[in-house]
Amino acid sequence: MPNLIYVSRAKSRTSPHNFKAGALNVLIRVSATMTNAPVILTVDCDTYSNDPQTPLRVLCYLSNPEVGYIQFPQRFHGINKNDIYGCEFKRWFKINPAGFDGLSGPTYAGTGCFFRRRFFFGGPSKLVLPEMVELGPDNVVNKPIQSQEVLDLAHHVAGCNYEKRTQWGYKVGLRYGSLVEDYVTSYRLQCKGWKSIFCNPERAAFYGDAPISLIDVLNQNKRWAIGLLEVAFSKYCPLTFGTCSMGLLMGLGYSHIAFWSIWSIPVTIYAFLPQLALLNGVTIFPKVSEPWFILYLILFLGAYGQDLLDFVIEGGTFQKWWNDQRMWLIRSLSCLLFGLLEYLLKSLGISTISFHVTSKVVEDEQSKRYELGVFEFGVHSPMFVTLIMAAITNLAALVWGLVIAILGGKSAFEENFMQLTLAAFAVVNCKPIYGAMLVRSNKGGIPIKTTMLSTFLAFSLFVVAFITLRN
Repeated sequence: MPNLIYVSRAKSRTSPHNFKAGALNVLIRVSATMTNAPVILTVDCDTYSNDPQTPLRVLCYLSNPEVGYIQFPQRFHGINKNDIYGCEFKRWFKINPAGFDGLSGPTYAGTGCFFRRRFFFGGPSKLVLPEMVELGPDNVVNKPIQSQEVLDLAHHVAGCNYEKRTQWGYKVGLRYGSLVEDYVTSYRLQCKGWKSIFCNPERAAFYGDAPISLIDVLNQNKRWAIGLLEVAFSKYCPLTFGTCSMGLLMGLGYSHIAFWSIWSIPVTIYAFLPQLALLNGVTIFPKVSEPWFILYLILFLGAYGQDLLDFVIEGGTFQKWWNDQRMWLIRSLSCLLFGLLEYLLKSLGISTISFHVTSKVVEDEQSKRYELGVFEFGVHSPMFVTLIMAAITNLAALVWGLVIAILGGKSAFEENFMQLTLAAFAVVNCKPIYGAMLVRSNKGGIPIKTTMLSTFLAFSLFVVAFITLRN
C-alpha cells in the first residue's frame, strides 16, 4: 500500500520560506529521500481525485521523454448555478490551454498536475544535479522509509535553513521570485525545451473548491496579478526572453497572461472618462449618423460575440457568460488595478507585497447567500471603493444623459448615444453593487464607511473633471 507522509516544515524569520514554492520544494526533497518516485502529483489542499483512471492516462503521455508535465483543467464543485464570481475561469483553465496544447503545451496551473521528477532538474537535454546525490532524479532508494537513516536525512533536507547556498528555487525545483510559482516554473522550464500536455477528459480528473465571497476572489486575483507582473518586468520577460527561447506564438501566449493586470488601465478609463465628459456636456465619440460609429459598433459586438461563442462552446450558458464578463469588469476596476499599483509601489521601494491565503472556511449564512446568487461584500476594502465610485459615476451620467437627450431632442441623443450606452452598460453590470449599497442590511452588504468614502471621492472626481473640462 502507498505511504502517507505528512510534512510540517519549520519557518524562521531569518530564512525566507518562499510560500507555496518553498513548500513544494521541501516535498520534492523529502520524497526523494524516501522513494524518489519518477512521477509527482501536485494538488491543492481543497482538491480531490474524481477518476481513478487518471494516472493511467498520465503514464501514456510520459512515455515521451520531452514531456515534463501533464496539466488537467481546474474544475470546481460547490459553484452556484450561474457562477456569479466567474470562478470557473474557462479561458484560463480550458480555452487558452487548448490553444497552448497545439504549441509546446499549457502552463502549470498550480494543482491537478503530474510531473516527471526529472523536470525539476534542468532542461530535457541538460541535467542540473542538486547538492546531494540522494536528491538527484536518478538516485535509487534502497532503504525502508521508516529506517532511521532515511528519517534523519528527510528532516535535514526539510530544515528551514537547508536551501542556503544551494540552487533550489533558481536552477533546481520550483522557481522563486514571483507569487505565481506555477506560472514562472512552467515558463522558465519550457524555455529550456520541456513540453507539456493538456489533458481534458470528459470525466473530471480532479475537483476543487472555489471562493464564495467577493473579497476572497479579489484578494486571490490581486496576488496573481502582482506575481505575473513580477515575471513580466523581470529579465525573463515573456515578450522578449520567452519569444527568443520558445518562439513567437508561445512568447505571446505567456505574455498575454503575464500582462493580465494591464487591462485595468483601459477599463478604468472607459469606466470614468466618457461618463465625466457626459456630465459636463462634452461629446467624445462619433454621432450615430457618422461612419466612424459603425467601427465602434463592429468592435464592440465582434469582441463580445467571439467571447460568448468561445464560452458557450466550452459548455457555458448565457447567464454564466454574462456574470463572467461582469466579473472581468469588476476585477479590472479592483484587484487588477490595485495589483498594478501595489507592484509599482513595491518596485519603488514604498511598500512590500503581502501573501494573502485564499480562505477555505465557509459560514452558513454566507453559503446561503451565495447559493441564492447574492454578492458577498461584508468587509471594508479599498478595492471596493473604486467599484462604488464607478457605480455612482455611471448612474449619475446615465440619468443626466437621459435628461439631455429628452430636452435636446434627436440631435442631442445622437451626439451622446455612445456615452449613454457605456453608462447604461455599466449600470446594468453594477446591479449587485447598488443592491449591496442601498437595499441590504445583512452582513453581506457594503459597510457604510466604504459607501460614504466612495461617494465623497466620486463627487470630488466630478468637481475636478468639471474644473478641468471647463478650463
